[in-house]
Amino acid sequence: MKVSFPAMRGVIGKRQYFNTMMGISEIPHLFKFNDWKQFTPELRAQRVLVKSRVPEIVKYIVDNEDSYLFSSITAAYDTEVKFKPFEEGADIGYLEMNLEDARFLINDGQHRCAAITAALNENPALGKEKISVLLFPWESLERAQQMFTDLNRFVQKTSKSLNILYDHRDALSGFTMEVAELVPVFKGMIDREKLTIPIRSEKLFTLSTLYDANEELIGAKLEKPDTKEYKDKLERAVAYWKAVSRAIPDWEKVKEGSIKAPMLRQEKINTHGVVLRALGGLGRVLIEAHPEKWEQKLGALKEVDWRKSVGHKVNPEWENVCITAGSVLSNRQARVATLAVLKGKIGLGLTGQETQFKSKRDAVNAT
Repeated sequence: MKVSFPAMRGVIGKRQYFNTMMGISEIPHLFKFNDWKQFTPELRAQRVLVKSRVPEIVKYIVDNEDSYLFSSITAAYDTEVKFKPFEEGADIGYLEMNLEDARFLINDGQHRCAAITAALNENPALGKEKISVLLFPWESLERAQQMFTDLNRFVQKTSKSLNILYDHRDALSGFTMEVAELVPVFKGMIDREKLTIPIRSEKLFTLSTLYDANEELIGAKLEKPDTKEYKDKLERAVAYWKAVSRAIPDWEKVKEGSIKAPMLRQEKINTHGVVLRALGGLGRVLIEAHPEKWEQKLGALKEVDWRKSVGHKVNPEWENVCITAGSVLSNRQARVATLAVLKGKIGLGLTGQETQFKSKRDAVNAT
């Protein structure tokens, strides 16, 4: 059985290839997955399919069927093909092949293909849509490996901050952008691009840090921006972060210019992600426990010693909490420990895990 696809013929790297348009429904039939695990790495033409990645991509497709987007799949064909131009000498036409003989090796896009196959089971209507597939002639295993390397050579994952800035589907992203504009100490002091702040930067926080802190404060699930629930949470978050900024005067001093941001980041921990995230978690518990007096109780943070070190030693307030061997940590254990310390400062009860941490720390300090 012969099949044909709309195609454009081109040359890159002195090799002819075809840019075809294939129906989504055709992907499962044309692209089969090799079990690369049975081969040693040097005999593989592609990385091993990570099946745990597929459900996330499937969810993306199904949840955003009106706006999902993929880049082209790249594959090598090992079968006889015939290009039929619309007119003599044209590079636009149809690519024809025998379906029974068609064999393809995916050079780039195997997780997308696997997700498309799974998504079709959930929503067969997706099969009517089209995806771009770049087809190169099969040459050798060595060439296939080189293609895989070249296609991935300059791929660089975007920072979480930039993803938040550009993700208009995520309600918490938009929420965080609003908080960054409505809280005076945050306005102009948030790095919206990088994951970590450069040493000489005058910014105080990254957008990803504020995003994580807001998630701790109000939760990951947000209503739509035009709902009362969303507006109430936004009002609560803005009020909370304004109160926190009053309880941590260093932030205001940087904003005013009396302290340089690089100096504050170097000497104290109150701009680090582990602390901001703990402050978000603190706000959630504090407001639930004391809905009328939470701001008054938050004033106790003014007495916290945020210094990283005292003299030549690590500040005992934070040693083995979020500072270990002189380095500030941001892992889950450090976040739990930091939150436990802050809750203790304002007189909030601890959870079982936080109590366990406090007991261990007290035992260490007693030795």
